[in-house]
Amino acid sequence: MEAANLSVAAAGVALTLGPEACSSSPSPGRVVESIPGGAALPGREPPLSVFTVLVVTLLVLLIAATFLWNLLVLVTILRVRAFHRVPHNLVASTAVSDVLVAALVMPLSLVSELSDGRRWRLGRSLCHVWISFDVLCCTASIWNVAAIALDRYWTITRHLQYTLRTRRRASALMIALTWALSALIALAPLLFGWGEAYDAGLQRCQVSQEPSYAVVSTCGAFYLPLSVVLFVYWKIYKAAKFRFGRRRRGAVLPLPATVQVKEAPQEAEMVFTARRPTVAFPVSGDLWREQKEKRAALMVGILIGVFVLCWIPFFLAELISPLCACNLPPLWKSVFLWLGYSNSFFNPLIYTAFNKNYNNAFKSLFTKQR
Repeated sequence: MEAANLSVAAAGVALTLGPEACSSSPSPGRVVESIPGGAALPGREPPLSVFTVLVVTLLVLLIAATFLWNLLVLVTILRVRAFHRVPHNLVASTAVSDVLVAALVMPLSLVSELSDGRRWRLGRSLCHVWISFDVLCCTASIWNVAAIALDRYWTITRHLQYTLRTRRRASALMIALTWALSALIALAPLLFGWGEAYDAGLQRCQVSQEPSYAVVSTCGAFYLPLSVVLFVYWKIYKAAKFRFGRRRRGAVLPLPATVQVKEAPQEAEMVFTARRPTVAFPVSGDLWREQKEKRAALMVGILIGVFVLCWIPFFLAELISPLCACNLPPLWKSVFLWLGYSNSFFNPLIYTAFNKNYNNAFKSLFTKQR
Protein backbone atom coordinates (compact mmCIF):
# COMPACT_ATOMS: atom_id res chain seq x y z
CA MET A 1 0.00 0.00 0.00
CA GLU A 2 2.77 2.41 0.94
CA ALA A 3 4.64 1.45 -2.24
CA ALA A 4 1.52 2.22 -4.26
CA ASN A 5 1.15 5.60 -2.56
CA LEU A 6 4.81 6.39 -3.26
CA SER A 7 4.43 5.50 -6.92
CA VAL A 8 1.34 7.74 -7.25
CA ALA A 9 3.17 10.62 -5.56
CA ALA A 10 6.14 10.18 -7.86
CA ALA A 11 3.86 10.24 -10.90
CA GLY A 12 2.22 13.43 -9.65
CA VAL A 13 5.59 15.12 -9.22
CA ALA A 14 6.60 14.03 -12.71
CA LEU A 15 3.43 15.47 -14.22
CA THR A 16 3.91 18.74 -12.33
CA LEU A 17 7.54 19.26 -13.36
CA GLY A 18 7.09 18.07 -16.90
CA PRO A 19 9.24 15.78 -18.99
CA GLU A 20 12.37 17.93 -18.75
CA ALA A 21 12.55 17.43 -14.98
CA CYS A 22 12.58 13.64 -15.38
CA SER A 23 15.34 13.68 -17.95
CA SER A 24 18.80 12.98 -16.62
CA SER A 25 20.47 15.15 -19.33
CA PRO A 26 19.63 18.76 -20.14
CA SER A 27 17.96 19.60 -23.44
CA PRO A 28 20.16 21.04 -26.16
CA GLY A 29 18.40 24.40 -26.07
CA ARG A 30 19.14 25.04 -22.42
CA VAL A 31 22.34 25.73 -20.57
CA VAL A 32 22.34 24.29 -17.08
CA GLU A 33 24.83 25.24 -14.43
CA SER A 34 25.44 23.04 -11.38
CA ILE A 35 25.83 24.39 -7.91
CA PRO A 36 27.35 22.69 -4.87
CA GLY A 37 23.99 21.43 -3.66
CA GLY A 38 23.49 19.48 -6.87
CA ALA A 39 20.65 21.70 -8.12
CA ALA A 40 20.66 23.15 -11.62
CA LEU A 41 20.09 26.79 -12.54
CA PRO A 42 19.29 28.21 -15.96
CA GLY A 43 22.48 29.38 -17.66
CA ARG A 44 23.32 33.03 -18.05
CA GLU A 45 23.99 34.77 -21.35
CA PRO A 46 27.53 34.12 -22.56
CA PRO A 47 29.89 37.04 -21.98
CA LEU A 48 30.87 39.32 -24.86
CA SER A 49 33.84 38.14 -26.86
CA VAL A 50 37.06 40.12 -27.06
CA PHE A 51 36.35 40.94 -30.71
CA THR A 52 32.89 42.32 -29.83
CA VAL A 53 34.32 44.48 -27.06
CA LEU A 54 36.97 45.80 -29.44
CA VAL A 55 34.39 46.65 -32.13
CA VAL A 56 32.11 48.40 -29.63
CA THR A 57 35.07 50.41 -28.30
CA LEU A 58 36.02 51.51 -31.82
CA LEU A 59 32.43 52.55 -32.56
CA VAL A 60 32.22 54.57 -29.34
CA LEU A 61 35.50 56.30 -30.23
CA LEU A 62 34.16 57.00 -33.72
CA ILE A 63 31.02 58.60 -32.28
CA ALA A 64 33.00 60.75 -29.85
CA ALA A 65 35.57 61.83 -32.45
CA THR A 66 32.87 62.69 -35.01
CA PHE A 67 30.97 64.80 -32.50
CA LEU A 68 33.99 66.63 -31.07
CA TRP A 69 35.71 67.32 -34.40
CA ASN A 70 32.60 68.76 -36.05
CA LEU A 71 31.79 70.73 -32.91
CA LEU A 72 35.31 72.21 -33.00
CA VAL A 73 34.77 73.30 -36.61
CA LEU A 74 31.46 74.95 -35.68
CA VAL A 75 32.95 76.79 -32.69
CA THR A 76 35.85 78.00 -34.83
CA ILE A 77 33.56 79.32 -37.56
CA LEU A 78 31.38 81.11 -35.00
CA ARG A 79 34.30 82.73 -33.14
CA VAL A 80 36.49 83.79 -36.07
CA ARG A 81 35.00 86.70 -38.05
CA ALA A 82 37.00 85.83 -41.15
CA PHE A 83 34.96 82.62 -41.44
CA HIS A 84 31.60 84.44 -41.48
CA ARG A 85 31.41 84.22 -45.28
CA VAL A 86 31.28 81.82 -48.21
CA PRO A 87 32.33 78.99 -48.43
CA HIS A 88 32.58 78.61 -44.66
CA ASN A 89 28.80 78.82 -44.26
CA LEU A 90 28.56 75.69 -46.42
CA VAL A 91 31.19 74.04 -44.24
CA ALA A 92 29.19 75.07 -41.15
CA SER A 93 26.01 73.54 -42.59
CA THR A 94 27.88 70.29 -43.23
CA ALA A 95 29.29 70.34 -39.69
CA VAL A 96 25.79 70.88 -38.22
CA SER A 97 24.43 67.83 -40.05
CA ASP A 98 27.43 65.73 -39.02
CA VAL A 99 27.19 66.83 -35.37
CA LEU A 100 23.53 65.76 -35.35
CA VAL A 101 24.48 62.41 -36.87
CA ALA A 102 26.99 61.85 -34.07
CA ALA A 103 24.71 63.12 -31.28
CA LEU A 104 21.29 61.72 -32.23
CA VAL A 105 21.72 58.95 -34.78
CA MET A 106 24.88 56.96 -34.11
CA PRO A 107 24.33 56.34 -30.34
CA LEU A 108 20.84 54.85 -30.87
CA SER A 109 22.17 52.81 -33.77
CA LEU A 110 24.84 51.41 -31.44
CA VAL A 111 22.16 50.53 -28.87
CA SER A 112 20.29 48.66 -31.59
CA GLU A 113 23.47 46.85 -32.63
CA LEU A 114 24.09 45.65 -29.07
CA SER A 115 20.57 44.26 -28.59
CA ASP A 116 19.92 40.60 -29.24
CA GLY A 117 19.05 40.16 -32.92
CA ARG A 118 19.10 43.95 -33.48
CA ARG A 119 15.72 44.22 -31.80
CA TRP A 120 14.30 47.65 -31.02
CA ARG A 121 13.05 47.82 -27.44
CA LEU A 122 12.63 51.60 -27.14
CA GLY A 123 9.10 51.88 -28.48
CA ARG A 124 7.40 53.04 -31.67
CA SER A 125 7.60 56.79 -31.06
CA LEU A 126 11.34 56.85 -30.43
CA CYS A 127 11.81 54.60 -33.47
CA HIS A 128 10.10 57.16 -35.70
CA VAL A 129 12.17 59.99 -34.19
CA TRP A 130 15.41 58.08 -34.71
CA ILE A 131 14.66 57.06 -38.31
CA SER A 132 13.54 60.61 -39.18
CA PHE A 133 16.73 62.17 -37.81
CA ASP A 134 18.80 59.44 -39.44
CA VAL A 135 17.43 60.16 -42.92
CA LEU A 136 17.33 63.94 -42.35
CA CYS A 137 20.92 64.38 -41.12
CA CYS A 138 22.57 61.89 -43.46
CA THR A 139 20.75 63.32 -46.49
CA ALA A 140 21.67 66.87 -45.46
CA SER A 141 25.31 65.85 -45.02
CA ILE A 142 25.35 64.34 -48.54
CA TRP A 143 23.70 67.35 -50.18
CA ASN A 144 26.05 69.72 -48.34
CA VAL A 145 28.98 67.95 -50.02
CA ALA A 146 27.25 68.55 -53.36
CA ALA A 147 26.76 72.23 -52.46
CA ILE A 148 30.47 72.63 -51.65
CA ALA A 149 31.36 71.04 -54.99
CA LEU A 150 28.96 73.36 -56.86
CA ASP A 151 30.37 76.43 -55.14
CA ARG A 152 33.90 75.41 -56.08
CA TYR A 153 32.80 74.74 -59.68
CA TRP A 154 31.26 78.20 -60.11
CA THR A 155 34.28 79.84 -58.47
CA ILE A 156 36.66 78.28 -61.00
CA THR A 157 34.56 78.45 -64.17
CA ARG A 158 32.70 81.76 -63.56
CA HIS A 159 35.27 83.78 -61.71
CA LEU A 160 34.07 87.16 -63.01
CA GLN A 161 30.30 86.55 -62.87
CA TYR A 162 30.34 84.68 -59.56
CA THR A 163 30.89 87.75 -57.37
CA LEU A 164 30.89 87.73 -53.59
CA ARG A 165 27.30 88.97 -53.48
CA THR A 166 26.13 86.30 -55.93
CA ARG A 167 28.08 83.70 -54.02
CA ARG A 168 26.36 84.60 -50.76
CA ARG A 169 22.91 84.33 -52.30
CA ALA A 170 23.71 81.06 -54.04
CA SER A 171 25.14 79.47 -50.89
CA ALA A 172 22.17 80.57 -48.76
CA LEU A 173 19.77 79.15 -51.36
CA MET A 174 21.69 75.85 -51.54
CA ILE A 175 21.67 75.48 -47.74
CA ALA A 176 17.91 76.15 -47.57
CA LEU A 177 17.17 73.69 -50.38
CA THR A 178 19.44 71.07 -48.79
CA TRP A 179 17.61 71.05 -45.48
CA ALA A 180 14.14 71.37 -47.06
CA LEU A 181 14.69 68.42 -49.40
CA SER A 182 16.23 66.36 -46.59
CA ALA A 183 13.24 67.06 -44.32
CA LEU A 184 10.80 66.12 -47.10
CA ILE A 185 12.53 62.78 -47.71
CA ALA A 186 12.78 62.03 -43.97
CA LEU A 187 9.18 62.89 -43.08
CA ALA A 188 7.47 61.47 -46.18
CA PRO A 189 6.59 58.10 -44.54
CA LEU A 190 4.99 59.87 -41.56
CA LEU A 191 3.21 62.58 -43.56
CA PHE A 192 1.94 60.47 -46.45
CA GLY A 193 1.78 56.99 -44.89
CA TRP A 194 4.58 55.78 -47.14
CA GLY A 195 5.40 52.56 -45.33
CA GLU A 196 6.08 51.87 -41.66
CA ALA A 197 9.42 52.06 -39.88
CA TYR A 198 8.47 50.08 -36.74
CA ASP A 199 7.43 46.42 -36.70
CA ALA A 200 6.00 45.58 -33.27
CA GLY A 201 5.90 41.83 -33.92
CA LEU A 202 9.56 41.53 -34.88
CA GLN A 203 10.64 44.46 -32.67
CA ARG A 204 12.42 45.95 -35.66
CA CYS A 205 13.07 49.61 -36.45
CA GLN A 206 14.32 50.46 -39.93
CA VAL A 207 13.74 52.83 -42.83
CA SER A 208 10.48 52.12 -44.66
CA GLN A 209 10.89 49.18 -47.03
CA GLU A 210 8.07 50.26 -49.34
CA PRO A 211 9.57 49.75 -52.83
CA SER A 212 8.36 53.09 -54.22
CA TYR A 213 9.72 54.97 -51.20
CA ALA A 214 13.02 53.09 -51.45
CA VAL A 215 13.46 54.26 -55.05
CA VAL A 216 12.47 57.88 -54.37
CA SER A 217 14.42 58.23 -51.13
CA THR A 218 17.64 56.63 -52.36
CA CYS A 219 17.56 58.66 -55.58
CA GLY A 220 16.83 61.91 -53.73
CA ALA A 221 19.24 61.28 -50.88
CA PHE A 222 22.17 59.78 -52.78
CA TYR A 223 22.01 59.05 -56.50
CA LEU A 224 20.95 62.57 -57.51
CA PRO A 225 23.66 64.35 -55.44
CA LEU A 226 26.13 61.69 -56.57
CA SER A 227 25.39 62.56 -60.20
CA VAL A 228 25.78 66.26 -59.38
CA VAL A 229 29.14 65.92 -57.66
CA LEU A 230 30.60 63.58 -60.30
CA PHE A 231 29.52 65.87 -63.15
CA VAL A 232 30.72 68.97 -61.29
CA TYR A 233 34.11 67.52 -60.47
CA TRP A 234 34.59 66.40 -64.07
CA LYS A 235 33.89 70.00 -65.17
CA ILE A 236 36.20 71.36 -62.46
CA TYR A 237 38.98 69.08 -63.63
CA LYS A 238 38.56 70.09 -67.27
CA ALA A 239 38.33 73.82 -66.50
CA ALA A 240 41.30 73.77 -64.13
CA LYS A 241 43.41 71.79 -66.57
CA PHE A 242 42.60 74.21 -69.40
CA ARG A 243 43.30 77.34 -67.34
CA PHE A 244 46.51 76.07 -65.78
CA GLY A 245 47.82 74.85 -69.13
CA ARG A 246 47.07 78.20 -70.76
CA ARG A 247 48.86 80.08 -67.97
CA ARG A 248 51.95 77.92 -68.32
CA ARG A 249 52.09 78.52 -72.07
CA GLY A 250 51.71 82.26 -71.57
CA ALA A 251 54.14 82.52 -68.66
CA VAL A 252 57.27 81.13 -70.36
CA LEU A 253 58.67 83.82 -72.67
CA PRO A 254 62.21 83.39 -74.12
CA LEU A 255 64.09 86.68 -74.21
CA PRO A 256 66.99 87.66 -76.43
CA ALA A 257 70.48 87.33 -75.00
CA THR A 258 71.12 91.08 -75.44
CA VAL A 259 68.36 92.13 -73.06
CA GLN A 260 69.67 93.76 -69.91
CA VAL A 261 67.92 93.65 -66.61
CA LYS A 262 67.04 97.17 -65.54
CA GLU A 263 65.30 98.54 -62.50
CA ALA A 264 62.97 95.99 -60.94
CA PRO A 265 59.30 96.64 -61.72
CA GLN A 266 56.61 96.97 -59.07
CA GLU A 267 55.48 93.37 -59.65
CA ALA A 268 57.89 90.82 -58.21
CA GLU A 269 59.56 88.38 -60.59
CA MET A 270 61.58 85.20 -60.30
CA VAL A 271 64.28 85.21 -63.00
CA PHE A 272 66.14 82.05 -64.04
CA THR A 273 69.13 82.50 -66.36
CA ALA A 274 70.19 79.65 -68.64
CA ARG A 275 73.19 79.69 -71.02
CA ARG A 276 71.71 82.18 -73.46
CA PRO A 277 67.98 82.89 -73.06
CA THR A 278 66.30 84.23 -69.92
CA VAL A 279 62.92 82.92 -68.74
CA ALA A 280 60.75 85.07 -66.47
CA PHE A 281 57.87 83.80 -64.32
CA PRO A 282 55.77 86.59 -62.81
CA VAL A 283 54.87 85.93 -59.18
CA SER A 284 51.56 87.76 -58.95
CA GLY A 285 48.00 87.38 -57.75
CA ASP A 286 47.25 85.08 -60.68
CA LEU A 287 49.86 82.55 -59.58
CA TRP A 288 48.63 82.70 -55.99
CA ARG A 289 45.06 82.20 -57.21
CA GLU A 290 46.17 79.26 -59.36
CA GLN A 291 47.79 77.53 -56.38
CA LYS A 292 44.70 78.19 -54.27
CA GLU A 293 42.41 76.75 -56.93
CA LYS A 294 44.62 73.68 -57.23
CA ARG A 295 44.34 73.00 -53.49
CA ALA A 296 40.59 73.58 -53.57
CA ALA A 297 40.13 71.24 -56.54
CA LEU A 298 42.19 68.56 -54.79
CA MET A 299 40.17 69.01 -51.60
CA VAL A 300 36.87 68.66 -53.47
CA GLY A 301 38.18 65.57 -55.28
CA ILE A 302 39.17 63.84 -52.05
CA LEU A 303 35.90 64.90 -50.38
CA ILE A 304 33.87 63.40 -53.24
CA GLY A 305 35.99 60.24 -53.38
CA VAL A 306 35.58 59.53 -49.67
CA PHE A 307 31.88 60.36 -49.88
CA VAL A 308 31.35 57.83 -52.70
CA LEU A 309 33.37 55.07 -51.00
CA CYS A 310 31.53 55.53 -47.69
CA TRP A 311 27.95 55.69 -48.94
CA ILE A 312 27.64 53.71 -52.17
CA PRO A 313 27.60 50.20 -50.54
CA PHE A 314 24.78 51.21 -48.18
CA PHE A 315 22.60 52.87 -50.83
CA LEU A 316 23.08 50.04 -53.30
CA ALA A 317 21.80 47.64 -50.64
CA GLU A 318 18.95 50.00 -49.70
CA LEU A 319 17.80 50.21 -53.31
CA ILE A 320 18.17 46.55 -54.27
CA SER A 321 16.80 44.85 -51.12
CA PRO A 322 13.18 46.16 -51.26
CA LEU A 323 12.97 45.67 -55.04
CA CYS A 324 14.09 42.04 -55.05
CA ALA A 325 12.52 41.18 -51.65
CA CYS A 326 15.86 39.85 -50.47
CA ASN A 327 17.78 40.59 -47.30
CA LEU A 328 21.48 41.01 -46.74
CA PRO A 329 23.05 39.24 -43.76
CA PRO A 330 22.80 41.46 -40.66
CA LEU A 331 26.58 41.68 -40.41
CA TRP A 332 26.91 43.28 -43.84
CA LYS A 333 24.01 45.62 -43.13
CA SER A 334 25.83 46.86 -40.05
CA VAL A 335 29.14 47.23 -41.89
CA PHE A 336 27.56 49.26 -44.71
CA LEU A 337 25.60 51.43 -42.27
CA TRP A 338 28.59 52.36 -40.11
CA LEU A 339 30.77 52.89 -43.16
CA GLY A 340 28.23 55.52 -44.24
CA TYR A 341 28.19 57.08 -40.78
CA SER A 342 31.99 57.35 -40.88
CA ASN A 343 31.67 59.89 -43.70
CA SER A 344 30.58 62.40 -41.05
CA PHE A 345 33.95 61.84 -39.37
CA PHE A 346 36.01 62.28 -42.55
CA ASN A 347 34.28 65.44 -43.81
CA PRO A 348 35.78 67.92 -41.29
CA LEU A 349 39.18 66.22 -41.50
CA ILE A 350 39.31 66.75 -45.27
CA TYR A 351 38.18 70.35 -45.58
CA THR A 352 40.30 71.52 -42.65
CA ALA A 353 43.43 69.64 -43.73
CA PHE A 354 43.52 71.62 -47.00
CA ASN A 355 42.86 75.01 -45.38
CA LYS A 356 45.69 76.51 -43.35
CA ASN A 357 43.34 79.13 -41.93
CA TYR A 358 41.51 76.43 -39.97
CA ASN A 359 44.75 75.04 -38.56
CA ASN A 360 45.84 78.53 -37.47
CA ALA A 361 42.39 79.18 -35.98
CA PHE A 362 42.54 75.91 -34.03
CA LYS A 363 45.95 76.79 -32.63
CA SER A 364 44.86 80.28 -31.60
CA LEU A 365 41.67 78.90 -30.06
CA PHE A 366 43.55 76.45 -27.84
CA THR A 367 46.22 79.02 -27.03
CA LYS A 368 43.59 81.49 -25.80
CA GLN A 369 41.96 78.79 -23.70
CA ARG A 370 45.27 78.20 -21.92
